[in-house]
Amino acid sequence: MGHKPWLSFLLLVSLAAQAERIKDLAGLVGVRDNQLIGYGLVVGLNGTGDNPTSARFTGQSLRNFLANLGIPLPPGINLRTKNVAAVAVHATLPPFAKPGQTIDVTVSSLGDAKSLRGGTLLMTPLKGADGQVYAIAQGDLLVGGLSAEGRDGSRITVNVPSVGRIPGGATVEREVPTPFGDARYLTLTLHRPDFTTAQRIAEAINQALGHGTAKPLDSASVQIQAPQDPGQKVSFVSVIENLTLEPGQAPAKVIVNSRTGTVVVNRTVRVLPAAVSHGNLVVTIREQPEVSQPPPFSAGTTQVVPRSEVKIEEEGRRMFVFDPGVTLEELVRAVNQVGAAPSDLVAILEALKSAGALQAELIVI
Repeated sequence: MGHKPWLSFLLLVSLAAQAERIKDLAGLVGVRDNQLIGYGLVVGLNGTGDNPTSARFTGQSLRNFLANLGIPLPPGINLRTKNVAAVAVHATLPPFAKPGQTIDVTVSSLGDAKSLRGGTLLMTPLKGADGQVYAIAQGDLLVGGLSAEGRDGSRITVNVPSVGRIPGGATVEREVPTPFGDARYLTLTLHRPDFTTAQRIAEAINQALGHGTAKPLDSASVQIQAPQDPGQKVSFVSVIENLTLEPGQAPAKVIVNSRTGTVVVNRTVRVLPAAVSHGNLVVTIREQPEVSQPPPFSAGTTQVVPRSEVKIEEEGRRMFVFDPGVTLEELVRAVNQVGAAPSDLVAILEALKSAGALQAELIVI
């Protein structure tokens, strides 16, 4: 029997473990990105800005902006311009960013502006979680979306025209202090906590730099004794992050996408001794009405008599027997050989999990 197309898309993650760099497995505590946010105005829009009637905060912001520039407006004057939009500006400040460097910013509409295309962001302070200003943003927006509207009310929108970016649009004004330069100890935090990986990282560092240099604190962190001189510390970290080791094996896991038929299996999955029988009952109901014709010269009338034929068949049952230590790769190969349907493999995996024979976490999405 030929293979089902569904099973040809099975993805078996069963590659042999290989050495990885420490910089790919962990990062230094205190060396991290910081999020910045600000509120500003985008001007120069071609009538696609905020509606002055519904987004009144935009008019208030514009009034405050002009007042700060020494142009106070008389009371009672309503600003009804549609070429201005109130926006939220956010950016990510990388570690060790110095004053004068530039970072990218993203600008998102806060009101009902139809599009930010062609707009210019006015000078906007970007603050951190502590309320301090760390960067100043300003510049012309690059908008990937497009929106067009006809006089009859018809409208077409491509992507999202109410969000734009300014590459290098913010200038760093303040450096975020980090404990890297003054810390006596450096701490590595694992991207995926694992006791085995933490122990192997400490062993690799001690083997390269001397016994007692590093020790694991828990499944997610390793403490390292570092030199005090900043220049030596940079070279020290450079050596550590390029050390290679074989990380601990990930927990056994099987992920089944029942909609697309994709199965992801990692190399640690095993099957205990088990036998699984899988089959289906097929019930067929066919209606064959008959015509009942009365004898000649009788008082009877022609009638249609319903007649139903019910047939129950059992498809060929499939029996799977698994020896101790069988891998999921062998299981899938067995299912492929009998030409199983998409639901068959999922049913077999669920049966093995219920019986305690599948040594893995089964996730069906």
